[in-house]
Amino acid sequence: MSAQKQLHLNLNFLNAGTFASAWRWPASTPSAFADVQYYVRTAQLAERGTFDSIFLADFPALSDRPDYRPFQSLEPTIVLATIAAATRHIGLIATASSTYNEPYNIARRFASLDHASGGRAGLNIVTTADPVSARNFGLKERLPHRIRYERAAEFADVVKALWDSWEDDALVGDKASARFVDTSRVHAIDHEGPHFSVAGPLNVPRPPQGRPVVVQAGGSDDGKDFAAAHADAVFSVAHSLPDAIDYARDLRARAAVYGRGPDDIRIFPGLVTVIGGTEAEARRREEELWELVPIEYGLGRLAGILQVDPASLDLDKPLPANLALPVDGMQTFFRGALTLAERGNLTVRQLIRAQGGGTGHRIIVGTPEQIADNIAEWFASGAVAGFNVMPDVIATGLEAFVDHVVPLLRRRGIFRESYEGTTLRDHLGLARPERRVPVAARPAPLRSAAR
Repeated sequence: MSAQKQLHLNLNFLNAGTFASAWRWPASTPSAFADVQYYVRTAQLAERGTFDSIFLADFPALSDRPDYRPFQSLEPTIVLATIAAATRHIGLIATASSTYNEPYNIARRFASLDHASGGRAGLNIVTTADPVSARNFGLKERLPHRIRYERAAEFADVVKALWDSWEDDALVGDKASARFVDTSRVHAIDHEGPHFSVAGPLNVPRPPQGRPVVVQAGGSDDGKDFAAAHADAVFSVAHSLPDAIDYARDLRARAAVYGRGPDDIRIFPGLVTVIGGTEAEARRREEELWELVPIEYGLGRLAGILQVDPASLDLDKPLPANLALPVDGMQTFFRGALTLAERGNLTVRQLIRAQGGGTGHRIIVGTPEQIADNIAEWFASGAVAGFNVMPDVIATGLEAFVDHVVPLLRRRGIFRESYEGTTLRDHLGLARPERRVPVAARPAPLRSAAR
């Protein structure tokens, strides 16, 4: 099966599941969000379904509503390193904030994960829009949207330059000649920019993939420009197939400006799944999950996306008119919420439900056949490479997808029967990138360690 014709599936691993009530489901364990073995077992199940990768979001703060649901707790690269030791194929994607990290630390961390996993690492670069995180890093307010993306673009340039600071054959290891590293093939990057000053080189050899896969998940104009320049894959928001087609057309046009082709970036819209043996059973499951979600949680989450006071939203009326795009907030989900509300003339209560368990992503409720048909239809459009799958409840919803949806996709001839490569780039059909030579490449200076 050629890479261009193959559907790609990523598991968006959101604790107990996408629904805020997933931790209350009978099969769920409330404390699992802090149990690394739970993550390992889930990754092994996704690997049994030959998923391309799993993705761990991350927030450097105690955010959302911990009184109502589990939250992102464990540091994701630690979790993924543990998963790497217990799996053989599945890709390992983690989030890192370009706003609250330095590029050298992140380049080193993900190069190490790529080595530890045999070439399965991916880096999701985010700009972190929430004000709570800012206060954990000595800032009273979050950085303005424009500054965050300027910093992110420079961050990505530096991280990639550091991964390229070693030539592939720099590690010699010749015992006879006592030559360990050919330092003429290890280069400083000498980066000086408005946000970062990094000499380099990295102290880790070039990763097995050349560079770990770079992922982006923003839908603003700044986010799409960043993806067009830097991303190998994009996690997007699309509530209808025309939305997905428009997004792909826009992103590919932006990528062309950077000399990139239409197949250089894999696009993965989020897809929340609620699966039942019959459509009625799936609808009943969805209703039971919603009955377990306190309405205060859904209302507060929507108000946070819109950046309005929850008291200004009437559950049984449409959204207020003339809502202003948040200049420094989550523009992707704001636009998605407004489009969904206006298209369906939804009340606030209906909008909360339509937003995929409160995530802002598309939700599909039905039988395995209905879900497989829908996936196949979107894939055939050419607008998407696959989906960022978000099961309603990990404990039971992921197993249902693996055991009942995946076989149907295989029968349609659009999804792999087994892994055909060893790296995440292999799974995604992406070439190993050529090393970029820095403008002023020079051998790294040798320094003796301080004693």
